[in-house]
Amino acid sequence: ARVGLLGVVGQDEAGDTVERLLTGMGIDSFLNRDVAISTIIKLRVIGRQQQLLRIDFENAPTETVLRDKLTQFNALLPEYEMVVLSDYAKGSLVNVAHMIAAARKLGKRTLVDPKGDDFSQYAGATILTPNKSELKHIVGSWKNEDGLTEKTQNLRRSLNLEALLLTRSEEGMTLYTEREVTHFPAMAREVFDVSGAGDTVIATLATMLAAGLPLADAVAIANRAGGIVVGKLGTATVTKEELFA
Repeated sequence: ARVGLLGVVGQDEAGDTVERLLTGMGIDSFLNRDVAISTIIKLRVIGRQQQLLRIDFENAPTETVLRDKLTQFNALLPEYEMVVLSDYAKGSLVNVAHMIAAARKLGKRTLVDPKGDDFSQYAGATILTPNKSELKHIVGSWKNEDGLTEKTQNLRRSLNLEALLLTRSEEGMTLYTEREVTHFPAMAREVFDVSGAGDTVIATLATMLAAGLPLADAVAIANRAGGIVVGKLGTATVTKEELFA
C-alpha cells in the first residue's frame, strides 16, 4: 500500500531525522517545515522496563504553515483511499473539521483518534477511536455497561459517525455501530509500555479496511496489533509476521 504522512516539524535536526526515517520505510513524506518552532521532542523516563512518565518539549505551529498544510492536504486527498487524522492537541490539526468535510465530499473514509473537549469538530468522520478517559471527558461517567452504551451511541449519532471504536486498555475494545455493539477482549499477555498503542490500532484498522475487510474483522486484527505492541518497550511497531503468526 502507498502511505503518505502529512505533518509539521521544525527546521532542525529532529525534523531531518523524521524525514529520513519516513523515506527509509518507503512512506511518502509531506512535512511542512516551520522555522518558528522546534520539532516536538518527547523524553521518556523508564524504570524497571516500564514507562514512568513523559516530558514533552513543544511549540504550536504558526498560522501560515497550518494554512499551507491544509492546502497540501486538499491537493493530496484525491490520491488516497483512506484518511487517518491523529489529534495530539499539539496545534497541527486546528483545521480538522475542514479536512473531514473535504474527505467526506470525495467519498474518502476518515478515521480519527480524537483529543480535547470539543468532539463536534470530528462530526462527519467515518470512525472515531477515543479511549475511556477521552470519552468520559465528553459524555461524563457511567454506572454500568448499559449506561456506557447509551452515552456512546448518543454521541456517535450526534456526530453522524458510521462507527465509534472505544479502546478500553485491559478491558479490550468495543465497537459501536447503528446495528450492533461488539466487544473484543484484550489480547495483551503483559504490558510493558502503552506508548503508541492507539496509533497502532488506528493504523492497522485503516490498513485492513483499505484492503477490503469488513469492519468487525478489521477491528479484530487491530485489537491483536494493539495487544502485541504494548508488550514491547518504547514506541514500538508490529510486523506483518507477528500480526498473522
